[in-house]
Amino acid sequence: MNRDNASALAVGISVVVLIAGFGFYFNNPQLNKNTKESTESAKDIVSASANVPTKLPVDKSQFKRAPELTDISNYINSPPFKLASLKGKVVLIDFWTYSCINCIRTIPYLNSWNEKYADQGLVIVGVHTPEFQFEKNPANVQAAVEKFGIKYPVVQDNDYGTWLAYQNHYWPHKYLVDDEGFIRYDHIGEGNYADTEKLIQSLLQERTANLGRNMTINTSSSLPSVAANPRGAQSVDLGRINTPELYFGYNYARTNLGNSEGFVPDKVVGYSLPGDIKPNAIYLSGDWLNNSDNMELKSPTGKIVLEYSAKSVNIVAGGTSKVSVSEDGHVIGSDRGADVGTDNIANISNQRLYNLATHGDYGSHKLVIDVEGEGFQIYTFTFG
Repeated sequence: MNRDNASALAVGISVVVLIAGFGFYFNNPQLNKNTKESTESAKDIVSASANVPTKLPVDKSQFKRAPELTDISNYINSPPFKLASLKGKVVLIDFWTYSCINCIRTIPYLNSWNEKYADQGLVIVGVHTPEFQFEKNPANVQAAVEKFGIKYPVVQDNDYGTWLAYQNHYWPHKYLVDDEGFIRYDHIGEGNYADTEKLIQSLLQERTANLGRNMTINTSSSLPSVAANPRGAQSVDLGRINTPELYFGYNYARTNLGNSEGFVPDKVVGYSLPGDIKPNAIYLSGDWLNNSDNMELKSPTGKIVLEYSAKSVNIVAGGTSKVSVSEDGHVIGSDRGADVGTDNIANISNQRLYNLATHGDYGSHKLVIDVEGEGFQIYTFTFG
């Protein structure tokens, strides 16, 4: 037999043996059962793997680690905790203060994110760093937390320890920290809500991949509708507000008073209104004590005049007094703010922000505030 015939014979024998083997295998129930179970198990593994996001190869060398909460003087609505104890969570640090209108307008968005994502791994931490002395009072902060319906933990940073650790300079300022403790995003001021929420979702998905298990992100409400109008949100076009925030305290003021007397630190000054009122300047009438962060009325009555350009106007004020509000030569009427009654009177008691006027559109108005009650303190004008 030559080499080719021998090879052909060997191939033929191999084919017969292989066919016989297949016949034995497929007619053996036990082998068939074991193989099916193994196949189904393999399918389960593949399916489960498909549902677990792959850990994202994010280069963290470009990001800073979030500093620890430092020199916290009080925990308003939670037991004491450290940021380190939140590792494995996505954390949003929000620097705010309760009388700041810009901070107040962000709270509905924070509340919405807390409701949507707290059970998905997001923890919001409100770091309350005071702008004014009265904002150091725990009772005042507690009342604000309850008023604004804040459920996420709020800590008091009265000594600016955490503020300085983050090298922060602004209210509000948000820092988004990933599950490994790196700051992945920060935003100063209002706005950018849709992009912030998308980043929250992205970091939650990254966290899911790092945990190695599937987690469904709650998207029952579409992002645009939630970002545009969560419960309690105020509509504001910052580009159409033409009057900047105006401070009454000589240490805080960025511009001088409209009155010729100007600021006289720590002295009581008798102010009188000039004949000509210029826009975007504070004018006073009556006897006022020039304090570092406010003006305090020292006569039984006083007056404040401002020509501003915005949709709404607020004051941060305290003391026990009544203020009557008029605009453009007549009582405020239907444009009265949330804190002004039908008698055009706002009763001042707690130290907080008071909304005096809200119009249907942006425009210029001459505001006159008549104050009754010595001891009235006013800190700032803010606008919407």
